[in-house]
Amino acid sequence: MRTMPRALITGITGQDGLYLSELLLAKGYEVFGLIRGQNNPRWELVNTTVPEVQLLTGDLMDMSSLMRALEVAQPDEVYNLGAISFVAYSWENAHLTTDVTGKGVLSMLEATRLHAGNDIGKVRFYQASSSEMFGKVQEVPQRESTLLWPRSPYGVAKVFGHYMTINYRESYGMHASSGILFNHESPRRGTEFVTRKVTQAVARISLGLQDEIVMGNLDARRDWGFAGDYVDAMWRMLQQEEADDYVIATGETHSIRELLDAAFAQVGIDDWTGHVRQDPQFMRPAEVELLIGDPTKARENLGWTPTVPFQELVAMMVDHDLTEQRALAGA
Repeated sequence: MRTMPRALITGITGQDGLYLSELLLAKGYEVFGLIRGQNNPRWELVNTTVPEVQLLTGDLMDMSSLMRALEVAQPDEVYNLGAISFVAYSWENAHLTTDVTGKGVLSMLEATRLHAGNDIGKVRFYQASSSEMFGKVQEVPQRESTLLWPRSPYGVAKVFGHYMTINYRESYGMHASSGILFNHESPRRGTEFVTRKVTQAVARISLGLQDEIVMGNLDARRDWGFAGDYVDAMWRMLQQEEADDYVIATGETHSIRELLDAAFAQVGIDDWTGHVRQDPQFMRPAEVELLIGDPTKARENLGWTPTVPFQELVAMMVDHDLTEQRALAGA
């Protein structure tokens, strides 16, 4: 009879996967991570960051590989974080985004259901839903009951996965929860995302390594939190007696201009206008102007509250990128 709980994480190579792995390992879990391909360039990153994680090869578009991974991992909890998660790319490749970010959820749900067999409650399932599902927002702030109106192929795919998770919960009695996570950032965020694009560029500008940042819409507003806080909410969802859906957010909104203000201030630059240029190619075909979540349900039911405020988050990311860029420049 095993004593350590076991978890399987898809999307292990992303910022959430790494933070969640660290959290679960600290709680005494045996952690398995699904990674696409033996030669995945991020394999070494996971091995270096969380060497205790056991990596399994698999693909959200290959049902048989998911079944094999579940058979090896024998998880008590499955965290489905895997997705093509860069919104801008979803317009360039809507089909692939739909297959991975949408239909991949169905594959993971069905594989988990088949693996559990008659004991459907033995595996608890977490689906990474997204605030991008709200898109053309119908209510401010957005809560669990707000009408979904996605404005990107990514958002549409996330809506499919979200409702499929609810369907499996209601149809099969699966303990399946969705976290509707608003934007969450960290020094581990990919540089294609606007927050890390800004903090890395600001670090390089302050070090004299580049002159400007090329940006899109500076007036879009987002609810930004720290990824390390948000993975704690994921874990809390799967500890509940009843599965449910939760908005995870700070309840505050900031514009891209405020992000630039905070990042440049961290390196002592008060007037950044000469370092920022707007380019139409970075504008979305259908913009999401204002996202702000209401985390009341998560606070009341999960006992969850964010711990890292916006200014501190931006400072953390800029400081990390300063250290990284100095090291690279020195090399």
